[in-house]
Amino acid sequence: MQVAEVPPTIATVLHPTERPRLDAAAGGRFTTIHAETMSEALRAVRERPVDAVLLSAEYVPRDHVPAVATLVRAFPAVRMLAVVSRHDAESSERLLELGASGVRTVVDLTQRDGWRDLRNLLAHPGSPTSAKILARVMPCLAEAPEDCQLCFQTLVRLAPGVTTVRGLCRHYRLPPSTFVSRFFRAGLPSPKQYLAAVRLVHVAALLESRGLSIADAAYRLEYSSPQSFGRHLRGHWGVSASEFRRTVPFERALAQFTERMIVPFRSALRAFHPLETLGFSAFGPGSAGPPGGDDAGGFSP
Repeated sequence: MQVAEVPPTIATVLHPTERPRLDAAAGGRFTTIHAETMSEALRAVRERPVDAVLLSAEYVPRDHVPAVATLVRAFPAVRMLAVVSRHDAESSERLLELGASGVRTVVDLTQRDGWRDLRNLLAHPGSPTSAKILARVMPCLAEAPEDCQLCFQTLVRLAPGVTTVRGLCRHYRLPPSTFVSRFFRAGLPSPKQYLAAVRLVHVAALLESRGLSIADAAYRLEYSSPQSFGRHLRGHWGVSASEFRRTVPFERALAQFTERMIVPFRSALRAFHPLETLGFSAFGPGSAGPPGGDDAGGFSP
């Protein structure tokens, strides 16, 4: 089955004449946040999940280049790209300055396939954090059915922006009760537990970004408040948010997730079909079902 994807979010600092062309090129493949200055772009990255930042070599002034370097250092997981629309001495000099600040990808829009190449890059910017999580998790699922692998791939990618199992099921296009029951019957942790655990791995990665405060991380992961975020961390790890940041780096959080939520259940996962389409309810007459029924998987940080 196909799973609905969340379009990447791209922050831009582009010349106003380039913005409508980029929006037209997006075609629903990604969403854009157009900023006038690097300061606005930096604020957008702090306040919401942004997959990439796109800069115009002709539009970013020289005195804004230090802010580019700041963004690269503070948010290493956000991909940085530059575009060039004309070839002159000033644009070439700015590209060199952007490259020295950490921008590694340049798209020449004067080339025949420039806009197509840019669209493809922005539609699939990739998330370094998700890639690292999947690089650890997917080898453990090598013998699992294809839909089981797809389920966990999608869970990892969507976890930063999906706060409930009900929301997750909208992407899987499955009723929450059906989805939850399959985990229950397979003897696996609940989808709620998986979602909460994966989100905390993403939290650990976010907190390694020096440009984010604990409150920033809480709102980026769509917790209702920093206090709610702190309670969730204490409930799962037994530490405060500041202690979590100091003592639980991303690699430790990822290792614990894999060792506690994946490895002990490899045998069950080899026969697990969480996304298999059924023409009837997974709860037959008289079946017990998981505690909490339809809302058992709800996760509200």
